Amino acid sequence: MSGILEAKIMSNPMGRWYIEISDEAEDVKEYCLDFSEFEKKIAMLGDKYGGDIQVAWSSDENVTKEQINEVRMSMLEYEARIAEEDKLSGINPQESGFNPNG
Repeated sequence: MSGILEAKIMSNPMGRWYIEISDEAEDVKEYCLDFSEFEKKIAMLGDKYGGDIQVAWSSDENVTKEQINEVRMSMLEYEARIAEEDKLSGINPQESGFNPNG
């Protein structure tokens, strides 16, 4: 059974971004202050679905383009690292189960 997780980029009063992850099916919310924390929590939440998840991204209205770009760049680095790990281990990315972008 696949799951849909919502990842919303938010900005705190000090201008620092963070990510709110929601699993509406399980009524769970997690907060990530950096992308490393996001990676861990998205994997943890994805375990409930056997890694078969889609992540629906959005951003709060007060998030700047720079903050969105910073998160986007972190996501691209993460995806490249996962693809390289899969390549080295001989896993076909289409068959690995975990896909943070559906």
